[in-house]
Amino acid sequence: MSEIAATRSLRQPVWRWSVVSLLLVAATACGYLVDHHVSLTSQAMVYVLAVVIASYALSWKESVVCAVAAVTAFNFFFVPPRLTFEVDSQEHLIALFTMLLVALVISHLAAGLRRETETARLNAQRAGQLQMLATELSGVSNAQEISALGQAALRSAFEGPSVLVLCQEGGELRAEDELSPALRDAMKCCMNEAAVLGPGTGRWPGLNAWYLPLGTKGQMSGAVCVQSVLAGDTSAREHAQALCSLLGQALWRVRLGASVLVAQQEAQRQHLQSTFLAAISHDLRTPLAAIVGAASSLQTQRDKLGSAEQDRLLSSIVSEATYLSTVTDNTLQLVRLTNASQILNQDWESMEEIVGAVLARVRQRDLARRIKSRVPEHLPLIRADPVLLAQLIGNLLDNALKYSGDAIDLSVSATEHELQVAVKDRGPGIPQEQVQNLFEPFSHNDHSGQRGAGLGLAVCRAIAVAHGGSLTYRRRAGGGSTFALALPLDRQPPPGASA
Repeated sequence: MSEIAATRSLRQPVWRWSVVSLLLVAATACGYLVDHHVSLTSQAMVYVLAVVIASYALSWKESVVCAVAAVTAFNFFFVPPRLTFEVDSQEHLIALFTMLLVALVISHLAAGLRRETETARLNAQRAGQLQMLATELSGVSNAQEISALGQAALRSAFEGPSVLVLCQEGGELRAEDELSPALRDAMKCCMNEAAVLGPGTGRWPGLNAWYLPLGTKGQMSGAVCVQSVLAGDTSAREHAQALCSLLGQALWRVRLGASVLVAQQEAQRQHLQSTFLAAISHDLRTPLAAIVGAASSLQTQRDKLGSAEQDRLLSSIVSEATYLSTVTDNTLQLVRLTNASQILNQDWESMEEIVGAVLARVRQRDLARRIKSRVPEHLPLIRADPVLLAQLIGNLLDNALKYSGDAIDLSVSATEHELQVAVKDRGPGIPQEQVQNLFEPFSHNDHSGQRGAGLGLAVCRAIAVAHGGSLTYRRRAGGGSTFALALPLDRQPPPGASA
């Protein structure tokens, strides 16, 4: 539309009337050149050709004037008696009137063809704009980008200024957009009625702008104001409605997508809570019953029990209580890490110190000294929560001690971009059918013969992800498992920063 408007602005009245004059002069000159070689009818065709050119290139007003002037010039210069407006015979008079009628019909048809051509070109341009806008909107995922695309499309489609305003969740227009009271009221009205207001719509016809809603009843996302419009320009108003319809659908799609994401997160949270409750009722009932039974036996039958039997019951209480403590810690930690609003207590930490603290605690249960560690000196510091990383490495070592009877390797290494911690064992490994769900909560090796709630690896992965890293599993060559933790290395702290 902007190209057609620019073309029209170049056609000034003086230029158009100059074209009419040049066509008439050229037709008269051609008539004189062939005056002695052709008949009067052939000379008339030269003027008809000038009328056709004027009808195609100029507006209907100039075309009609050119047609009348062509018949007048032909009569004055070539119809006997020449250089007068008299007609000496009835035959010439009929020919002049016929020529005038033909010239006017040609002018009318050519003007109609030109209008239809411009309309078709304009419709094609608008259809292309709609197609391009729909393609661009398909890849947009937020309301701000949709608003920017909509404003650019409106500026391209209409000469007058356009305003696009989105609304908030409650249906109110955003307060940060500075709007005049009249403009804001008109936008609110078109949103409430879900209808177009302005010239040619039958609603608020006294306005000089169109007010269009972005959406339908119950799905309103904002409003648009297109100023300096004409009441009779129905096609432009329909194009504005089509643009607003595309924008409204895209905005509603983004809003629905956000709602679906929130619903999915809520459903996941509810599912996780249900799973935790099921785990508490299933995995904690047995050790609690064992503790209560052993403690009751010691309380009521201590005098009847031998020293070995008492030691066995006390060992059972300690073992079951330790298991309960581990399950409780893992459950609470998993709940904490799956909470999106949880912020980690991160600081610059030394991996040597974290691994050393874990080994000192775990080796109390590793009497055979099966854990072999390789931790190089001068490792780069990492930003991390030391308690969580210690729990992650401790869980991996506890699993290795539980499922493997051979040596266990703990190694730490660093590359340019990440710090890696690997725990390797020579246990039976993980069955292939369980690898896919290995890090899911309450997933454990049913063929190992060891009991467990299946929370340890889920907590480990959650801790790794919370630190921006990853935890992976692969089968070890020669048998066994390898769990590899990779943590990103941030820009190192300035000299003198404490670890």
